[in-house]
Amino acid sequence: MSASKHVLGSDLSKIDAHIIQSDEYEEIPELTDEFFEQADLHVGGKLIQRGRPKAEARKILLSVRYSPEVVEYFRATGRGWQTRMDDALKEWLKEHAAV
Repeated sequence: MSASKHVLGSDLSKIDAHIIQSDEYEEIPELTDEFFEQADLHVGGKLIQRGRPKAEARKILLSVRYSPEVVEYFRATGRGWQTRMDDALKEWLKEHAAV
């Protein structure tokens, strides 16, 4: 099997050999706290995942079928519709829980 090579259309060795001059430094953006908050964190060469922390009560992945009108209603509410559907089911449980 032969590996395909991608033609970039630029001379990377020329770019690698370029030495930044002092007048070019003002083109480099300032590294702010916001920049570092968005940066990936590597520890020992391993990428540490960013994002929200793991929930204490993890949700269960489940395949289930709903009526089209139910799905359309919740999808029409925009991003986060599955969470709102979960909240509606939790509310139903509270109202119908056996005492």
